[in-house]
Amino acid sequence: MESIIFHIDVNSAYLSWSAVDRLRSGGTIDIREIASVIGGDEESRRGVVLAKSNKAKAYGIITGESLYSAKKKYKDLMIIPPNFKIYEEYSKMLMTFLYNYTPYLQQYSIDECFLDMGKISREEALILGENIRKEINIKLGFTVSIGISTNKLLAKMASELKKPNKVNTIFKEEVKDKLWHLPVEELFMVGKSAKKRLNSMYIFTIGELANYDRDIIKERFKSSGELIWDYANGIDDSRVNYNEDSIKNISNAVTLPVDIMRKEKAYKVLLEVAEQVAYRLRKNQKYCYSIGVNIKTNEFKSYSHQKRLSNPTDSTKVISETVLELFTRCWRGEPIRLLGITLSNLTDTYTEQLSLFSLETSKKAESSEKLDKTLDEIREKYGKDIICRTSLLKK
Repeated sequence: MESIIFHIDVNSAYLSWSAVDRLRSGGTIDIREIASVIGGDEESRRGVVLAKSNKAKAYGIITGESLYSAKKKYKDLMIIPPNFKIYEEYSKMLMTFLYNYTPYLQQYSIDECFLDMGKISREEALILGENIRKEINIKLGFTVSIGISTNKLLAKMASELKKPNKVNTIFKEEVKDKLWHLPVEELFMVGKSAKKRLNSMYIFTIGELANYDRDIIKERFKSSGELIWDYANGIDDSRVNYNEDSIKNISNAVTLPVDIMRKEKAYKVLLEVAEQVAYRLRKNQKYCYSIGVNIKTNEFKSYSHQKRLSNPTDSTKVISETVLELFTRCWRGEPIRLLGITLSNLTDTYTEQLSLFSLETSKKAESSEKLDKTLDEIREKYGKDIICRTSLLKK
């Protein structure tokens, strides 16, 4: 099987993130449900439309037009000034969430990214895509479109062609049916100038470009001609340029809505985070030698404690027990604002130091491994929240 690539694109990112932030701050109007835009100064009507709601779109308002022009189309249009600090926060929140699924993530812009999901079946990819789409909506409050393919180009085109809040595929054998009938300007990397030149050659659709003589296209457009001809045929060999540092360790942290004062409550948070990082470890076929716990107090003082294991592990049970041991040893009793876990010193291979008790330990480890594998398969098929420890259930 080829690796499966996801392209994830936030729907009307600036408007969506502004809407979610306003609602979480006590606002009662969802600006996504009314005629609204994200733009410049409303009083002076300077600036342009950066993002628009569907109702604003219905009045003919388009991204990039002046606010003055937009107001003429609908006088009661709500204009919200952009807040790039908030957008950066929500973008980071999204990327952090997606790291739960794979560290092979390339952020392409503030509101879109590529994920290399590894060699999974197409059926698994569709189920996983739907689970990610639903979880982002429920947990983060906004919607995304997800494109799935075996290369970055087709994954991006797939997400662009089915919006909003949808999962779509374009695999190589689907290129002819899903892409070739579209106007040539809808192909990635074909701008206004290229469109005009292609039209002058009687090339009006992506299919006509794909079936044109490659050498002529290359001669007329130089290196970009070769690129757009390849794209029209669904060809793209570029890789997901993930951050190498993200593979050196796997971590996750939770900023708490209220301070934690009791050990038992901290245990529950740590167990939940341990489940997440252990799943990511196994998903990436890694084992860790070192486990660390990070604590931040309500006065924003941070400290951590780490333990190196004699044998590497990917077991949720081992990671959870080690984390609780470390926390008990190092917590000083202050109110807790953040709890995190870091798995480091990763390895691709499992090696074990034998002892007199190795046989008994090995049997327990095998049982734990089977349980982890079963739980992973259930979560991948039905969503990460479908099953959890009874200790994590809220009363």
